Amino acid sequence: APSSLQPAPAGRPELAPEEDEEGLRKSVEYVESLIDDLTSRGIPPNRIVLGGFSQGCALALLTELTSRYSGKLAGIVGLMGYLPLPETIQKLRTSVGLPHVVGHVPMFLGRGTSDRLIPRSKWTEGLNKLKELGVDDGALEIKEYEGLAHALSPAVLQDLSKWLARVVPQLED
Repeated sequence: APSSLQPAPAGRPELAPEEDEEGLRKSVEYVESLIDDLTSRGIPPNRIVLGGFSQGCALALLTELTSRYSGKLAGIVGLMGYLPLPETIQKLRTSVGLPHVVGHVPMFLGRGTSDRLIPRSKWTEGLNKLKELGVDDGALEIKEYEGLAHALSPAVLQDLSKWLARVVPQLED
């Protein structure tokens, strides 16, 4: 009989048959503690942008969708990544007392069209799930970079810089 205990391809957790929900939740708690530290130093959540590349993208998205900071940050950046636990997010939101609909926190999501580490199907699945969860279309800035692999480029950084200038509130004098 075939075994369901198959290892994930090395370095490819997004292709694993089952994701490490407990490990991801602990990682979200750790990120929350980092944000707690920033807010304790006087930085308001609406001036904090959480972002990541590849698995960091996955963690940034999951933190926005399932943590006590959901809906409170200035924005989320997800580059060359994926949305983990898509079928579990609503349950996780409910378990921490978050509303059914996510809302309007700005998100900058970028992907290279030649990224062979994060399949286009995982990218599309994540975008569809974000919309299903109620992420406002106006809050999403989605960029695909022609010919770019699992990497950053000057175009990505330029687009991200412009987006950050729009979403992070100006400091008051």
